[in-house]
Amino acid sequence: MKMSNEAYDFWKKMVEVVLPAAGACYYGLSQIWNWPYAEHVVGTISVICTFLGTILFNSNKAYKAE
Repeated sequence: MKMSNEAYDFWKKMVEVVLPAAGACYYGLSQIWNWPYAEHVVGTISVICTFLGTILFNSNKAYKAE
């Protein structure tokens, strides 16, 4: 699957910066404020990052193959 450069750049930033930062932020604040389901939220974000990272990897591979 090949995606546009704009889409690739957007999702790469999401996978590398935004989602991990959101997970770390939620986990840290959940420890301070006793928010529920910290492990579930961070685990879900990690799974989503892994999935999106795989899609980006495959897109990059298809782009380089051309």
